[in-house]
Amino acid sequence: MGQKIHPYGLRLGIVTDWKSRWYSDKEYAANVLGDYKIRTYLQDELKRGAVSRIDIERIGDKKVQIDIHTGRPGVVIGRGGSEAERLRAGLEDLSGRRVKFNVIEVHNPEMDATLLARSVADQLEGRVSFRRALKRTVATALKAGAEGVRVQASGRLGGADMGRREWYLEGRVPLHTLRADIDYGQATAATTVGAIGVKVWVYKGDIMVRPGAASRAAQDAKLASGRPAERTRRRSVKSRAEAAAGGSEKRIIEAGGGKRVIEAGGGSRPGGKRIIEAGGGKKVTAAEATAELEEARESETPGEKLEDAKHAELVVEAEKSLGEDAASDLLTTHVAVDAQELESLPDVDAAIEAEEVAKETEQAAVEALQPSAEAVEDAASASEGATDTDESGEEA
Repeated sequence: MGQKIHPYGLRLGIVTDWKSRWYSDKEYAANVLGDYKIRTYLQDELKRGAVSRIDIERIGDKKVQIDIHTGRPGVVIGRGGSEAERLRAGLEDLSGRRVKFNVIEVHNPEMDATLLARSVADQLEGRVSFRRALKRTVATALKAGAEGVRVQASGRLGGADMGRREWYLEGRVPLHTLRADIDYGQATAATTVGAIGVKVWVYKGDIMVRPGAASRAAQDAKLASGRPAERTRRRSVKSRAEAAAGGSEKRIIEAGGGKRVIEAGGGSRPGGKRIIEAGGGKKVTAAEATAELEEARESETPGEKLEDAKHAELVVEAEKSLGEDAASDLLTTHVAVDAQELESLPDVDAAIEAEEVAKETEQAAVEALQPSAEAVEDAASASEGATDTDESGEEA
């Protein structure tokens, strides 16, 4: 039964009001047909008017009052009221009665099921991915304050050859709870692959009779006569408990619950997310954290300490080999260097030493090839002696 009864009709006279308010014994069928024609005419004329609901109230035999609830009152009224007058004239010709035309603005269209369904249908007609459209609609309604949303699309989704049904549910939608204020809306998307039906359920909270109000019979009489009943909407028990526990801030509750609330992201700064630790927990100060770190270091085994010392030594050697600038760039780019990478780094000191040895060897070879200063002097003196001998021979 819960899947086949209209959520609005199931709650008529309990938390919802009739959309057509009149009574007739002899002209019942004619009035029902007239209401259907009026609604069909307005929906055809106001396809882009974001019409949420049309209320019809027949006053006597010559007057009918029509209230249009819309998210775009400017589109329905038109410039200078021209569109409203045109619609009123068309309704008078259609119904044969004097029409009183009222345009009522929907103050929160993000929580109106009919407008949400029409929005999804428009997105599907614009070839938007159906998953993206459904998820976006759910997120919009929850952000606007809904306690639960269900969105469903049926048909050839994504252009598939076989039709199927996809739906997304967030929060709670208690269809069997009569005091639950559940708004229901549906729309049809005319796509290139066929018609796709869209249904939306929005759970807004529970509607309760105000304390000290009149009796239930008096409340039902007011509701049936079209007058507003003295009832108020309140959030569900779960939502009120969460609001009392955490206020208006969003909380991340891990499994197990907790006792102490710790601000994430640095102390008690405003705007931080409130996290409740699993199983509770105490607030840790900086001094306690330092003490725990020292205890952890002291509890290390000799092998772990030796490994840490070796790693630290390798880091120092890498800084010496790479230089201060390279080390700072390494830290800036957040590159993790472990012991194996440090050991695989080139030994710059050995390379420099080998280069110096090569230079010394080259210099020694050059010196070996060049004649010494003493040899040069001996050669010069020998050449001078030969010159003197030649000159004495010539004189002789």
